[in-house]
Amino acid sequence: MVGPQAEREAVKVFREATKCSERHACGQMEILRALVRYQARGRRYAKANERLRVRLRELAEERRRWGYRRLHILLKRDGWQVNSKRVYRIYVEEKLVVRRRRRRRRICAQARVLLAAPSRVNETWTMDFLHDALASGRKLRTLSIEDAYTREMLAIEVDTSLPALRVIRVLERQRQERGLPERIVIDHGTEFTSKALDQWAYEHKVTLHFITPGRPMENGYIESFYGKFREECLNEHWFLTLDDARETIEKWRIDYNRVRPHSSLGYLTPEEFRNTNGYANVESKERFPHSHSHGGGELISLLNSTPSTLTYPD
Repeated sequence: MVGPQAEREAVKVFREATKCSERHACGQMEILRALVRYQARGRRYAKANERLRVRLRELAEERRRWGYRRLHILLKRDGWQVNSKRVYRIYVEEKLVVRRRRRRRRICAQARVLLAAPSRVNETWTMDFLHDALASGRKLRTLSIEDAYTREMLAIEVDTSLPALRVIRVLERQRQERGLPERIVIDHGTEFTSKALDQWAYEHKVTLHFITPGRPMENGYIESFYGKFREECLNEHWFLTLDDARETIEKWRIDYNRVRPHSSLGYLTPEEFRNTNGYANVESKERFPHSHSHGGGELISLLNSTPSTLTYPD
């Protein structure tokens, strides 16, 4: 299969080689004359498209790890009355697509034990650590706490060392600001298995649910967040000092909660989802029909207003 432009060129070469008419060349090559004679007219919205192209490039430069769907949401917030198909076309023409490495699925993967999805705020929190480094090579740790229902990132604590007492201090700060959850899903890190955290949870009637060792996706909410955190924040910045890392990550956390549209929340932000009591205006698949990932890609499943299922063993 070749495109219209290639067919026009083929007719032109055939006519030059055989010195025949356009009608004869099209008949021999079984190409419609209308296709050969077609001349693109001046586009009705050429100027508007050019302004849209400039604005889309600006947004893509600011949000280099965002796809066209989230950029389309930002355009609508700016007052642009444009559908997703036009945004997608210009997005591809400008070559703004970001390639991503896809991990191979293991053949021996086993089914996970499912738990009912959280249905209200402060029902389930998820918590985990992530490692990075400063420009000097000094190691850096982050402790992230997320509400599994609203996908709101409650806190990202940054330091070179985060022992159990520091974890408790962060949780105490959250208790004073918004209360405590019924349960917290965590792994078997030494900070989480410590007696200090266990005693704190017992005193405040918070259940600690530990995932199976070696199966981080049983804490899937926080693992999904870490993919975005790594791509959109840690990989995009060069931290000179610890204070620089704290300031940059805190600004990104606020932006994540207030600006970044979340696909599983109907492209609302976590704060918008919480303020609407979880009733998200979920976009349909027809609204965003294209998948811009290379190698075929995968269709993104937009869930209902209830976030996806949290998993861990009985």
